[in-house]
Amino acid sequence: MALRALSTFPSLPRRFTGRGPTLTVIHRNPTTSIVCKSISTSESTVSLSERDGFAAAAPTPGERFLENQRAHQAQKVVKKELKREKKKKKEESVRKVVDTSVSCCYGCGAPLQTSDVDSPGFVDLVTYDLKKKHHQLRSVICGRCQLLSHGHMITAVGGNGGYAGGKQFVSADQLRDKLSHLRLEKALIVKLVDIVDFNGSFLTRVRDLVGANPIILVITKIDLLPKGTDMNCIGDWVVEVTTKKKLNVLSVHLTSSKSLDGVSGVASEIQKEKKGRDVYILGAANVGKSAFINALLKTMAERDPVAAAAQKYKPIQSAVPGTTLGPIQINAFLGGEKLYDTPGVHLHHRQAAVVHSDDLPALAPQNRLRGQSFHISTLPTQSSSSSEGESLNGYTFFWGGLVRIDILKALPETRFTFYGPKALEIHVVPTKTATEFYQKEVGVLLTPPSGKDQIQEWKGLQSHRLLRIEFNDPKRPASDVAISGLGWISIEPIRRSKDSEPRDLEEAEHEIRVCVSVPKPVEVFIRPTLPIGTSGAEWYQYRDLSDKEEEVRPKWYF
Repeated sequence: MALRALSTFPSLPRRFTGRGPTLTVIHRNPTTSIVCKSISTSESTVSLSERDGFAAAAPTPGERFLENQRAHQAQKVVKKELKREKKKKKEESVRKVVDTSVSCCYGCGAPLQTSDVDSPGFVDLVTYDLKKKHHQLRSVICGRCQLLSHGHMITAVGGNGGYAGGKQFVSADQLRDKLSHLRLEKALIVKLVDIVDFNGSFLTRVRDLVGANPIILVITKIDLLPKGTDMNCIGDWVVEVTTKKKLNVLSVHLTSSKSLDGVSGVASEIQKEKKGRDVYILGAANVGKSAFINALLKTMAERDPVAAAAQKYKPIQSAVPGTTLGPIQINAFLGGEKLYDTPGVHLHHRQAAVVHSDDLPALAPQNRLRGQSFHISTLPTQSSSSSEGESLNGYTFFWGGLVRIDILKALPETRFTFYGPKALEIHVVPTKTATEFYQKEVGVLLTPPSGKDQIQEWKGLQSHRLLRIEFNDPKRPASDVAISGLGWISIEPIRRSKDSEPRDLEEAEHEIRVCVSVPKPVEVFIRPTLPIGTSGAEWYQYRDLSDKEEEVRPKWYF
């Protein structure tokens, strides 16, 4: 039987009708099946469902695009959630916000406890249980605060910047960590600086603690400045120095917690600038934060009943640096914002960090400062027949046992005036016998240190700094030499006299050189002379300001 043409057979799937490999078709009987076999072995097998048209259609390019977009969006959401969780965990590990669930002593901020009698926050168990039963733990004051309020010197801070002697329950670094959350808070910062220790208590790197939060600068203890001091000069001097430190502040306030001078201005500024934010009182240790808060509450109580009620449980005041050991929350505003007394920032470069706790009261001035002046004619060893060219060159001043000043070069008329606590006596000896005098009299005439134990542990004056002080106008003081945590020495090239005018100086005479020795790591600063006393207003010069400087410069208030 002849082979039929392919076109005479029933229609085959399109796959077999297209161009492809040659097919061999055999026809034996009309009723028999037709078998077609491809010569090519690389051809994939076609399934029945695909051949008959029952399989799902392939996604179109548009559908694939939409599917990719959905997957991309879902991936972005997951990444965002993971990032949010990671940030939340990080903030929780860094932030040490005041835990209101833990009851603290309202005097020092230490957590209340009943186990260790000598530790801060101790309350006897009976009192604790009774106050807890009646929900009055916020009105409890610990045993340490009771002793501090009666004049006992009980230190609790050790470590770098802490204090020797006594028990050290917490380190200065731990207290500093309690302030680390301020960088992440939206708060108003009231920064306090002690006018007697302006450079030592300034906290130049305060932005590391508070971030970009606005700052109100408050100068405390202005009642200790000598009588006749012109506050206009002091305010301008503070603003000038602050501007040079490049610390942007809202305003500057001169205050006294003792006489309440200037405190009302701070209260008004806080009400104006807080804008729903909590207010934190920040400053170096023993700068007067708790005393300032008490004065602030007293001033605000005249108009604010909430502040009046807060006076009942106010922070404890003490001469001991490190009195406050934790943030103390005070409900002081009608709007619901909180006022916080914070632990002092303990600085290792201040004198308080190197002396024994028993000697700390000697470093705190209690009354108005009265300068002790020295020039060549005041020295007891100076004979009346001394030549006119003699000066303080070759003499050494000892300020207690904490500071030694060797005069290397000075004019015959140069005067050195010491401003600081009265408890530290000043002794003048020839430089050639100064070392022997110090070794013999430290702890006896030269105190602090005082006591056998303190003298044995005393490491001496290990840090030496050579100061070269240049000046142009002999009618004005050359500069101040400030000792961190103690006071300052004002240097006048030619002492002022009503009877005579300053003589004309040669070019080589416009320089004074001294060597200052202090305990390690106490810092020594050279700064513009602080215009104090009645004479300060006579020689102080106000700088001419441009319109831009006048606009940016912070205002000061008193």
